[in-house]
Amino acid sequence: MPTRRVLVAAASAALLAVPLLLPHATAAPSPEASSGLRPPAKQAVATGSGGAVASVNPYASQAGVDVLRRGGNAADAAVATAAALGVVEPYSAGIGGGGYFVYYDARAKKVHTIDGRETAPSRMRQDSFTDPSTGKAIPFDEAVNSGLSVGVPGTPATWQKALDDWGTVSLAKALRPATRIADEGFVVNDEFRAQTKLNEARFRDFSSTAELFLPNGELPVVGSRFRNPGLAHTYRELAREGVGAMYHGSIGRDVVRTVQNPPVTEGSTRNVRPGLMETSDLADYRTLQQAPTHTSYRGVDVYSMAPSSSGGTTVGEALNILENYDVSSADPAHALHHYLEAGRIAFADRNRWVGDPAFSDVPTTELLSKEYAKERACLIRPDAALTSPLAPGDPRSPGQGCAQGTGSQEPYEGPSTTHLVASDRWGNVVSYTLTIEQTGGSAITVPGRGFLLNNELTDFDFTPLQQGVPDPNLPGPGKRPRSSMSPTIVLHDGRPLVALGSPGGSTIITTVLQTLVNRLDLGMSLPQAVAAPRISQRNRTTTDAEPAFLSSPERSALEALGHRFVQAPQTFTPSPEIGAVAALEFGPHGKVTAAAEPKRRGGGSAMVVHETP
Repeated sequence: MPTRRVLVAAASAALLAVPLLLPHATAAPSPEASSGLRPPAKQAVATGSGGAVASVNPYASQAGVDVLRRGGNAADAAVATAAALGVVEPYSAGIGGGGYFVYYDARAKKVHTIDGRETAPSRMRQDSFTDPSTGKAIPFDEAVNSGLSVGVPGTPATWQKALDDWGTVSLAKALRPATRIADEGFVVNDEFRAQTKLNEARFRDFSSTAELFLPNGELPVVGSRFRNPGLAHTYRELAREGVGAMYHGSIGRDVVRTVQNPPVTEGSTRNVRPGLMETSDLADYRTLQQAPTHTSYRGVDVYSMAPSSSGGTTVGEALNILENYDVSSADPAHALHHYLEAGRIAFADRNRWVGDPAFSDVPTTELLSKEYAKERACLIRPDAALTSPLAPGDPRSPGQGCAQGTGSQEPYEGPSTTHLVASDRWGNVVSYTLTIEQTGGSAITVPGRGFLLNNELTDFDFTPLQQGVPDPNLPGPGKRPRSSMSPTIVLHDGRPLVALGSPGGSTIITTVLQTLVNRLDLGMSLPQAVAAPRISQRNRTTTDAEPAFLSSPERSALEALGHRFVQAPQTFTPSPEIGAVAALEFGPHGKVTAAAEPKRRGGGSAMVVHETP
């Protein structure tokens, strides 16, 4: 394998205060945005020093970089960026959802994680998503657009935990940039309008959602100013009272009232099921600080989220499988064949074994074993693709990994979510994925509060995936649904090399995996690795592919091996796409390259504190 340089992050500087809020604004959205609200310039790649932020939105990246410039650290910047995403990307994330926070502590040279995943209410049962008269799963659409799908939010608690453990500013200060944006408004772009249009029919079925996101009954106009005074008020309450306002106070009471009695628009014919959440569920919520998943790969160390997320185990297992083969840019089709097969095998194991470890005996260590990966790697043939759905192996039974059989289909998982990365001048790094599940979440806005509630509980399997086979991801009281979020930090000799992650439901896993293969094996620069065409095999009979891949020469070479490609689903953009990476790469002397998507989801935003050519 080619020699890899040690990339080192720098450290030094003093802390300063975060700027004060500007006055509260309450006017309705205006047809034209003032020049002062024009979004910061958007660029997909930025290189420099002093720290960096990459996210999908320039307002959010700017909020994080401003915190860094005033002396805050990576944890402070990540919370500020995430809070701003709750304003400008409200259909993907916000305080009504949850996520996973991965943190590299430069002083200790150690990776930590926070599991801020939503939990099921205490009244939820294994059959809560089934029709009692038939025993069959209720229609997925009815599950999503309901109080029944809403999990206990973990995002506010995640922010507080991150700041308590690693931050230098209070939650009140971290929320100030986002509160200002909510007050003054942001400029509506094509992406925001397209996402609103995608959700228009269901948004109209909830009075509070239509009032906020369909001003005057219409889609928001591109170039207009979108204000969210309700969210500004909510953020101020969190700043004043702390996250207790969500878990023990008035914000939480409003959430529970909305879950139990969704504000359905008069005359709507949608069957909206009430939810099971109670105030005691909020009071009982806790984030979990736990060890990250870890595997080595060709001389680097890869850290990510352990279950309840399946991201760390599935990316890690696939990398371990790939390590048994020579994967290089000399034969791109050969490399992609092995990438697809490794993903297929890892997904077969993921669907069988990974769930909430508080409720299931998840074999995390065994799934990440090099010996198990070597067994599973024997399934891969150089001249023919495997057939899906592939049966899982049993990581606890050595010698069984090469047995091929028929498994279960992959369950559905929404394609939304958002991701951010942040670093600081001291060398601390954050990779943070947060979500309200699918684009627009449950479609239910808490009246007067300015944020949508999640539909994360639809990440549970409504019924067992395969009769007679234990399913670790069925609903249960207090249980965390399995996730695919894969916030990842890669170290070389104990120092950060790359930090990355992506939205995209189950395609998050393959997006992170392919980006790592592009960067570590195929010799691409980080921006090239992010921009390259994507394909996603998740133990399905066909492989999702972006249009750029479908017109590539590698397609025919892989089809000759038996791979079958279909165009990736089109979500809210004109072009079908897979994932939306935000990433950082660390070089010598404190140099950092921030990379966001150049085109996917309208293009992302990469910023550094001190930019250099």
